[in-house]
Amino acid sequence: MTIALIAHDAKKELMVQFCIAYCGILSHHTLVATGTTGKTVAEATGLEINKFLAGSQGGSQQIASRIGCDEIDMLLLFRDPLNPKPHEPDEASLLRLCDVHNIPVATNIATAEMLIHGLERGDLDWREIVKKS
Repeated sequence: MTIALIAHDAKKELMVQFCIAYCGILSHHTLVATGTTGKTVAEATGLEINKFLAGSQGGSQQIASRIGCDEIDMLLLFRDPLNPKPHEPDEASLLRLCDVHNIPVATNIATAEMLIHGLERGDLDWREIVKKS
């Protein structure tokens, strides 16, 4: 699976801690991320991450385009709900694309942990199930 990682500035450390905790699972998948998030996580974990532009410079849009092309299988977007961002319309579009393309998405640590445990158990291989039917 290809997993996209995005974290607002106030949530980058949480994303790093999440990736450290689940490094063993994440290492078996292809990881992509917005620039700063990817750099921060890669430095802390040693995970190989394909980095796009910073989110505020279009990295979120680059990930959105890959969702539209069915190149992303899961999105972990750790948002800071208490501090509005000027690029929130981009995020709304990103979340809409996830809905359109049936991409599992987590916007907080609790949901991310549910998804990662489902991934570990093999519960999220829905694309394989669809291909077989």
